[in-house]
Amino acid sequence: MSLVSVPFVDTGADTVLHVFATIVLVATLGATLFGVWKFHELPINKAHSKEHHQIGLITALTWIGFIWHWVWVVAVILAFVDMEKAIVHLRDTWNHAPKTNQEREEA
Repeated sequence: MSLVSVPFVDTGADTVLHVFATIVLVATLGATLFGVWKFHELPINKAHSKEHHQIGLITALTWIGFIWHWVWVVAVILAFVDMEKAIVHLRDTWNHAPKTNQEREEA
């Protein structure tokens, strides 16, 4: 065997290796696309599981997120954050904030 010869050329093993490489390539691409699709559908699945009131909005934002990716982030936030609880928590935090020295003197 010389340095310029390539192993498996013009043999049955060459064809088998090409077919195997093609199958691995197609399977890898398919698995990657499926994984990206399932990850992209995550906000919709979460909204359905929580019976979210804004399922239509989250679905639309998820689909728009294929073009503008920042919109998908908004869909994730809407799907995973319970806005009613967040607003109540924010209100309670605002009402129970420690008073400053000036507010204490006025009271």
